[in-house]
Amino acid sequence: MRGLFKELKYQFRYCLPMWVVRLLTNWWPDNRITIRIRGAMYRPFFKKCGHNFALCKDVTFINAHNIEIGDSVYIATGAWLNGLGGLTIEDKVQISPYVVIDTCIHVFVDDVVTDCSITEPIKIGRGAWLASHVVVRAGVTVGSGVLVAGNAAVVKDVPDNVMVGGVPAKIIGPRREKDMSKVRHSRSFD
Repeated sequence: MRGLFKELKYQFRYCLPMWVVRLLTNWWPDNRITIRIRGAMYRPFFKKCGHNFALCKDVTFINAHNIEIGDSVYIATGAWLNGLGGLTIEDKVQISPYVVIDTCIHVFVDDVVTDCSITEPIKIGRGAWLASHVVVRAGVTVGSGVLVAGNAAVVKDVPDNVMVGGVPAKIIGPRREKDMSKVRHSRSFD
């Protein structure tokens, strides 16, 4: 009975209100104003959420109460984040469309996948950029300033300031800085 009460409390405190916010805001277009408003509306559901959180539509959060989000984080359309094992996203992280970050690992028992899982925390370092369709496995730390190439599967820790890509993701080389004097900033989340 105690487990049922705990589950109902969780559903009414986090799941139902988050679903209502998602229902109310998913029809909004994704632009500078709406992604910031949507981000502000989601802030109360996280363990910690910094300023300037920008959130596009159709993002799914599982166990948001175990997710910590830093300042100036941007999460694009269709991302799926599971915080059951604990998820930390540091400042100025960019998460592109359809990224999957899962803190759970399913297990096999008698050659059959079970509904049981092992949970391990994930940490995404400051200023990291996860390109479209990236998958990050439970227990992984993605270092600060890392660029993860599109469609990569990150299954082990990644050091700071490198580019990784592939399945499984491997270091491609150091992340390169561009000459910013010629770059026109189209959006700013600071």
